[in-house]
This record gives sequence, C-alpha cells and structure tokens, in this order.
Amino acid sequence: MNTVLVEKEVVTPSKIVCVGRNYVEHIKELNNEIPTSMVLFMKPNSAISSELSTLGRELHYEGEISFLISNSRISAVGFGLDLTDRALQGELKKRGLPWERAKAFDGAGVFSEFVRICENDIRSLSLKLYINDNLTQIGGVELMIYPPSIILGEISTFSTLEDGDIVMSGTPKGVGTFKVGDKFRGEIYIANKLILSKTWIAI
Repeated sequence: MNTVLVEKEVVTPSKIVCVGRNYVEHIKELNNEIPTSMVLFMKPNSAISSELSTLGRELHYEGEISFLISNSRISAVGFGLDLTDRALQGELKKRGLPWERAKAFDGAGVFSEFVRICENDIRSLSLKLYINDNLTQIGGVELMIYPPSIILGEISTFSTLEDGDIVMSGTPKGVGTFKVGDKFRGEIYIANKLILSKTWIAI
C-alpha cells in the first residue's frame, strides 16, 4: 500500500476523495457548467505518489489543497496534484462513462508531506503553484463553492472516511499540461504565513 508523511509519521490512506468543479473560474476555463450539486469522485490508494511523472503521455496538472482525515475530522493539510488525462476524460464524458481511466490511474495523486493544523485555521488556507518559477495557480478556501466542512458532510452521506484518508478540495484556474523537466513548487498558506512548500521535477 502507498503511504504519505504527516510530520514524518507514515500514514496509509485507504482512498482519496476528490471534489470536482469547486472553483468558479476553473469551471469557466474548461467551459463546464456550474454544478447544481457537489461533484465527487475517488482515486484508489494505488494512485498515490510522491513523484510527478508525465507517465509518457500528455497529462494535465491540477494543484489542490488536500486534507488528511483523522477521527472523521480534518487533522492535517498538504499540497496535492490531481493529474488528469484530459483528452480521455473528454471522450468518457461525451459517452456518459465514468472518469476513472482518466483520473484514477497509478501516479494520478501526487502529494507533499502533510502538516497538522487547527480547525480554526482551515478557513484561512490558500495555495500557490509555481511552474518553472512562474506563478500558475492561486486560490483558497474563501473562493471554494463548497468549503471543507460542507465537503466532509456530503462525503459522509455515502462513504465513511477512514483515518488517514485524503480529501482533495478542488483546483483553482490555471490548469494545463506539463513536460519532463518542468519544476513545480507547491505552497500552502494560513492567511499570509507559508506553512508548507514542496518542489517536484517532472520525470
């Protein structure tokens, strides 16, 4: 089973639950409709990786504030990259088929280490993603259609979040493709204070 680090403690998530279309500007950039209810999908443990890879094909990156769950509550935060085979996803959507082949493949969930946070700080979280030192994505909880507390409540209506599970809260605008050798730097902030920074070189 794949693992993540929470302040040097090894944790094994059973699954990743992802929120789609949670930032209005990202919805617009992909010409999607604003959903009338929360869009949720899952990635298995086998999708978890600490390395960023193109996997030999054209993939899109989506930077996301990612939460680690303990006792049915958010206990830690990390930077996650939701990798998507966008062309395949488009084909599947047109045919009314599930997204798993485009979203849940091995290596499709790339994570930094996680750091523990207080519940009161969740509303102040934001992210920045730099690619080759250029600011590419920026967003935070205040821009989400569904904030973290609502996300957890909705997930609980159909699936139990086990200790160590990860919730990816959606991506702001600025998604796109990447290539081997690109340098990614993901940052998480509480208000204006940097609490986490992670760099990947795409392979």
